[in-house]
Amino acid sequence: MKTAPTTILDACCGGRMFYFEKDHPNILYIDRRRETVEMKDRDKIRTLEINPDLVIDFTDMRFPDECFNFVVFDPPHLINCGKNSWLAKKYGKLDKDTWRETLSKGLSECLRVVKPGCVVAMKWSERDIKTTELLKILPQKPAFGDKSGMTRWLFFVKGVDDENI
Repeated sequence: MKTAPTTILDACCGGRMFYFEKDHPNILYIDRRRETVEMKDRDKIRTLEINPDLVIDFTDMRFPDECFNFVVFDPPHLINCGKNSWLAKKYGKLDKDTWRETLSKGLSECLRVVKPGCVVAMKWSERDIKTTELLKILPQKPAFGDKSGMTRWLFFVKGVDDENI
């Protein structure tokens, strides 16, 4: 149980792979799954532990409006992989027919729970869906981010008067 105030939300923590400090006291880690996965990958047994503080789906978070100072949104980005592949287990998988609605609803939820004037940082991999396609379906355009490479960071600033979010 966390004792420090959790001012940061990671809405899709997965295996916390990009963290330097995997159990930061000010971050609330959530994910829609809790599991330990062992799979053979390239003749090695790999283990991945997904152990969020709370099991919650990022498309329907049960938090009050505007309760976090910063939100990290690293949703699944794969649609073209087997359900039981190592990549699907590691990163999660989007449904090829509903990915647009899932990601749009997910970012809307992240923007709902972040405080006005604060930021949602979205990590995206262009492996299966290009960033240009992603941006077409999101409820808000990013204020800034990087524009090169396969892995992108997009930063969404919640306006003080954003009533439509």
